[in-house]
Amino acid sequence: MQIEIRQYEQRDAAQAAEIWNEVVEDGKAFPQMEKLDEVTGHAFFTEQTYTGVAYDAATDELVGLYILHPNNVGRCGHICNASYAVKKSVRGQHIGEKLVKHCIAQGKTCGFRVLQFNAVVKSNTGALALYKKLGFTQLGVIPGGFLNKDGEYEDIIPHYHVL
Repeated sequence: MQIEIRQYEQRDAAQAAEIWNEVVEDGKAFPQMEKLDEVTGHAFFTEQTYTGVAYDAATDELVGLYILHPNNVGRCGHICNASYAVKKSVRGQHIGEKLVKHCIAQGKTCGFRVLQFNAVVKSNTGALALYKKLGFTQLGVIPGGFLNKDGEYEDIIPHYHVL
């Protein structure tokens, strides 16, 4: 598989929504509970500052995506936030790492100065290891900050990276 990353286009809407929905349905990482369809997905992905899609260059199949947008407004508008989703069938192949690295570069291009993750779930050990590897700084722990799909609350660990 030859993974490349490019900007989201309308033709990606169905595949991107499907990948996004896998993470939402898992209920272990995203705060969102509502699934997207092709129409709502396209609206959501285009309202972001940037949506990047990872695809297999040989097949043009989408295998992951990220959304990038301001974390706040006004005097804190230079801080961005992002979310990443990788298709279940190809997880563990460093696609998430490629997405995060691309996002860091794109964040700079968009004029942001800091990338902040508000809610990295404590049990998301793969993401925690990746963010450590890429030089993100942990900001502490918010006890019970995430409601898992099973109704249990779990700690979240905010992170940031200076761009």
